[in-house]
Amino acid sequence: MHNLSQVLLRNSNLLAASSTLIINLPADEFMHDYLNLYPQCQLNYFTTNFEYFQLIEKSKPKSVNSFFAAQYRSDKKHDLAIIAFPKSKAELAFTLAMLNESLTDDARVLIIGENKSGIKSVEKLSKDYLQFCSKADSARHCSLYSGQYIKQNKTFDIEQWYKIYQFTIDGVALKVASLPGVFSQNNLDVGTRVLLENLPTDYAGKVLDFGCGAGVIASFVSKKYPTTEFTLVDVSALALHSAQKTLALNGVTTATYLPSNSLSEVSEKYQHILSNPPFHQGVKTNYLATETFLQNIKRHLYAKGSVTIVANSFLKYPPIMAREIAPVSTVVQKNGFSVYRCTLK
Repeated sequence: MHNLSQVLLRNSNLLAASSTLIINLPADEFMHDYLNLYPQCQLNYFTTNFEYFQLIEKSKPKSVNSFFAAQYRSDKKHDLAIIAFPKSKAELAFTLAMLNESLTDDARVLIIGENKSGIKSVEKLSKDYLQFCSKADSARHCSLYSGQYIKQNKTFDIEQWYKIYQFTIDGVALKVASLPGVFSQNNLDVGTRVLLENLPTDYAGKVLDFGCGAGVIASFVSKKYPTTEFTLVDVSALALHSAQKTLALNGVTTATYLPSNSLSEVSEKYQHILSNPPFHQGVKTNYLATETFLQNIKRHLYAKGSVTIVANSFLKYPPIMAREIAPVSTVVQKNGFSVYRCTLK
């Protein structure tokens, strides 16, 4: 069982409630143990992470309702919310604001996270949403905080949480809309810029944007090469929601948005695959999703299809690409990033 769950269960007195909402906790046996303690409690689980959602769907008790979305919506009023501290501090305020219409007036909020995740700043970060917020426990390299929710006077509007920025590359002007917790929320990241500056001169047909984030790559390529047709894949509901907004801002109306854990939900084939693949999950470096993607992507390529990725130059992706897809060329190395491309014969 995950350390977060163990710390929560050792504070079982704080878990007493009639209706509990669990947000983004990793999938394990916690909900089963919770309902053994409080069998009359109505339990809902909400996550923005599709991998968690898939695992929860397989393992949850039958009485638990589970939701995957960018925003939690329910007619239920919860008197307890349990939140896993997010990797983005801005996402915590977003999550707390989102709960305004879903909590009772006296609702208690528990926030749990690993000590190295930045959770020790939670009292300051939550001051507009929680009163009497204080540390309730610390164990297994984790900390648990408890507070009482402060009901807000205004209705939560997800549109107000977008950060909008603009950039121009090769004469293509783009607007980007990004929610808290989405990669490179405030400005264009260096890796994606290097990729967009070094695209092939001809792109057409079906294109897969793997790990699409806020939809920057798909929007740019769609504007530069109007005959492309994009499928955008990401594990994050916040990313997919942002991508839809970004493409709409740039007049791109023909795209498919697909929540997926790596390639779990991808079934079609494509002429081209583009990616600035993720390699961080939480506070730990994690390459598994990208390595799984590279090992399995060939089956989703048409003949003469290409895979182009950008990555930190220290990441050892070319040997995997060469072994699993086709011979690899290094298109450019710039500012600590490399663009790699391979094409099926």
